[in-house]
Amino acid sequence: MAKVTKAADVRAKTADELSTMLLDLRKEQFNLRFQRATGQTEGVGRVRQVRRDIARVKTIMAEQTRSATKS
Repeated sequence: MAKVTKAADVRAKTADELSTMLLDLRKEQFNLRFQRATGQTEGVGRVRQVRRDIARVKTIMAEQTRSATKS
């Protein structure tokens, strides 16, 4: 499990790294959702944290594509 991702750390990554990070977060989100459904949840707060990390990565990816389009 990864710790809380900071926006500055995410902005420093390349587009490929962001895509990989997003894929990993989505897999983790699926696994956490599956654990909750079967009653095996360990960290309740981790679901919220992963959801926010996904939103953070998607936001920064959108910012990067917008800035690339403007230039």
